[in-house]
Amino acid sequence: MSKAELARKAGISPLTVDRIERGENCRLTTKRKIILALGYRLEEKDKVFCE
Repeated sequence: MSKAELARKAGISPLTVDRIERGENCRLTTKRKIILALGYRLEEKDKVFCE
């Protein structure tokens, strides 16, 4: 999935996706949107975000 498609599915800006990829922090709600947009359950957050 492209960054633009992920941003569209998650309802966030492509700039936000770029920032997260660079390791910058984001809101918990943004993380939830990305996890769900990628087709994961919230319990599987470790597959998307390493804490």
